[in-house]
Amino acid sequence: MIWRRLRRHTLGFLASVFGCAALAATPALALQRGKPEEAGFNAERLKRLDEHMQAMVDRGQIAGGVTLLARHGRIVHATAVGARELGGEPMPMDAIFRIRSETKPVTGVAMMILYEQGLWQLDDPVTKYVPEFANLRIASGVDAAGQPILTPISRPPTMRELMTHTAGFAYGIADDPSSPPDQAYYQAGVLQSGSLQELVRKVSSLPMFSEPGQLWRYSVAADIQGYIVEKLSGETLPVFMEEHIFAPLGMKDTAFYVPAEKMGRLAALYDADPATGKLVPAVEGAWRDISRPPAAPLGGGGLVSTAGDFARFAQMILNKGEFEGVRILKPESVALMTQNHLPAGFVVTTNGTTGVLKPGPRPFPFAVGMGYGLDLAVAIDPAASGAPVGPGTVSWGGSAGTWFWIDPANDLFFIGMIQRLGGVGPGLDGQSRGLVYQAIERPPQVAMGPPQGQRPTKTAGKPTLAR
Repeated sequence: MIWRRLRRHTLGFLASVFGCAALAATPALALQRGKPEEAGFNAERLKRLDEHMQAMVDRGQIAGGVTLLARHGRIVHATAVGARELGGEPMPMDAIFRIRSETKPVTGVAMMILYEQGLWQLDDPVTKYVPEFANLRIASGVDAAGQPILTPISRPPTMRELMTHTAGFAYGIADDPSSPPDQAYYQAGVLQSGSLQELVRKVSSLPMFSEPGQLWRYSVAADIQGYIVEKLSGETLPVFMEEHIFAPLGMKDTAFYVPAEKMGRLAALYDADPATGKLVPAVEGAWRDISRPPAAPLGGGGLVSTAGDFARFAQMILNKGEFEGVRILKPESVALMTQNHLPAGFVVTTNGTTGVLKPGPRPFPFAVGMGYGLDLAVAIDPAASGAPVGPGTVSWGGSAGTWFWIDPANDLFFIGMIQRLGGVGPGLDGQSRGLVYQAIERPPQVAMGPPQGQRPTKTAGKPTLAR
């Protein structure tokens, strides 16, 4: 017992020391550092988060990972544990991770930039911007040969429905026999398309999962949004995001692929051996190759990033659209994006990480009291699920194991990054939430003051016109 306690405290101390050293020495984190106590945290309790992450490394559940916690505009805790790859060098704080579906909120910001330019409205029909969807159909039964009978949908989905996964589209990430539309998407290789235009063309000929506005269903919607961004801006999705989001925010390692000179920082991707449960290198199709620019940059899951880069994005959302004097969105646009748009009774069935890659039930640990905004989940009644976050907390995750939440009520955000397909089950983001909020003792007694180096606010990017 004494040895276990000593080992736990030693691990926590080492994680804190090396994590803080990495934090101070790594320019990629960018946000200024603050002491946990100044931000109302108990530093000793925060070490439990490091111990939890290290325990997963020790048990062979993950090769390594990075966590980052910020409050009141300053990073108060950041740690790298384990290795970048099994048996390799230690995980660096600026490791590059496949953030997969955490791309969706970034695509949502891209859409809102164009929204502010008056190029689309929430209740417009999607067909106004994607006329290829004029003849979308849904299966109304099967014929004598067992083939689906397709009939036209009652109306086109709206842009609001497209951005809230209520438009009725399927996804096709998995070959799911329980969902003929998803199976059709999978077999047609929707996500493996040679361009976003080809992706849209394929979707236009495949059955819808449901009529528009009937239920929440995780879907290819954000990838369709990527196509709309390209069409309205006249730029490719990677170029638009670089010019209007990444460069203005200083997100130097966020892109749709990892160039050769940065591959040494890429965290290796693992899966769990179904027989032994041990980590094995993940095997994925060529369309997942992130060593080169993709043929179809997927707005629903194509980005790579670092904890430091995503911290800048999260702080921008927490600041209501502004970061270090650069305004990406107006406060009103961020408010629109981060409020619940789901009708009563709609159920969010995944968090973007769990239950996505394999057919079957899609559990979501905070489904009760959870709504959905524009391309990210919103906690509308955290107490209903026992979640410790504040009302209005937005969050999402990625199928390669990453997750984040942004809590405006407590003025904080958290970023977690591992690289294991499907994460480690539905509990990791919930466990990290518990450990973080258990460490909050009090609000700061004295305001920490604005971060240094503030510049006059200016609008990011260049004017974009429809072409």
